Amino acid sequence: MSRLVRLLLVILILLSSLSALPAQATGGISTCQPDGQQASGAIYRICMPEPDDWNGDLVVYAHGYVAPDEPVGIPEDQLELPGGLSIPEIVNKLGFAFATTSYSTNGLAVLEGVEDLRDLVDIFSDMHGQPRYVYLVGASEGGIITALAVEKFPEAFDGGLAACGPVGDFRRQGNYLGDFRIVFDYFFPGLIPGSPVNIPQEVMDNWDMVYVPRIIEAISSDPHATEQLLRVTHAPIDGRDPASVEATILGLLWYNVFATNDGIDKLGGQPFDNMQRFYHGSDNDLQLNREIQRIQADPVALAEIEAHYQTSGCLISPLVTLHTTGDPIVPYWHEILYCKKVRASSSYSLYSNIPVFRYGHCNFKASEVLAGFALLVLKVTRQQLAGAERVLPDANSRAEFLQLVRQYGALR
Repeated sequence: MSRLVRLLLVILILLSSLSALPAQATGGISTCQPDGQQASGAIYRICMPEPDDWNGDLVVYAHGYVAPDEPVGIPEDQLELPGGLSIPEIVNKLGFAFATTSYSTNGLAVLEGVEDLRDLVDIFSDMHGQPRYVYLVGASEGGIITALAVEKFPEAFDGGLAACGPVGDFRRQGNYLGDFRIVFDYFFPGLIPGSPVNIPQEVMDNWDMVYVPRIIEAISSDPHATEQLLRVTHAPIDGRDPASVEATILGLLWYNVFATNDGIDKLGGQPFDNMQRFYHGSDNDLQLNREIQRIQADPVALAEIEAHYQTSGCLISPLVTLHTTGDPIVPYWHEILYCKKVRASSSYSLYSNIPVFRYGHCNFKASEVLAGFALLVLKVTRQQLAGAERVLPDANSRAEFLQLVRQYGALR
């Protein structure tokens, strides 16, 4: 996950916390307890305001994807704003308790994330008493962790804000990433060693220094092949920003390179399958489909995904989702698929999606995040967040917030 995305996620948490305040901050001192270790081996952190300043609510943060070769630990760069400002300290000064966990593993950490976050709420309650409301906020991988946790454990989480997560169909998300690599290899053969389902360690070790420059050179030198790659895969770009082509291609290939081996190991098999796929959008689709590499999924991996990684759409606690319509990493069609699940389960009144018409993964404005959280709080408490727009920094963002909360029914 890029540093820009991580900083955006940090801002998500801060603004979500701000939105649940009355009219102004409470002040007070922030105290982060020494990091503890959960039974799973995950590292957790709890930060508290002064007892008299705590508003009784808890914000729990489900962090996004961390590369499997990184050491397990709380991702500090997701807890810091530019200039070195500590997010837990700011959140506590606003009156909220703050808790987060590293999860017990990196890489594919969906199942571990759900269990570690549930356990974290219990740890917090044992230490500080049961919170009045527990809001789970997560983005990207943390978005599907949030959706699954809210579906499965409504007794632990009063509601969730899931941003840019693969909530609609986890298997299809894996196929989307695999398809992009396999089509890339067709148009740029031999550029990346290995295969879409077998990544050599050498590629991971030399990704930034060797392979990223090669890819940039290749797509720049053959714009027609690049255009076909994007047409066939339907990977979003921003037509007004040529730099988005490089961003989309490098972002999707990064996930293939760093997530594939780890995902196969944790799923107990290889889940990508394109045996029956007909690719279209190239200059010669018949040739493309005749010559492209075909790979069959391991049934064990597919069964594991179906049993544990697919959302149900069955809600008891409210869930609000945010998603950019031009997300190249986790496409917006996840929201359409999740909406169908919620309708089928007759829990549509507990679900809301706020589409953000913009390119980028987790590319939100402060006003949009604040509106999403305002809507969640209304669904949980049946109370409006009157005056919440005052935390926003300028007149334009305040106006955007008020327009959004009116549009989505969070302000009458």
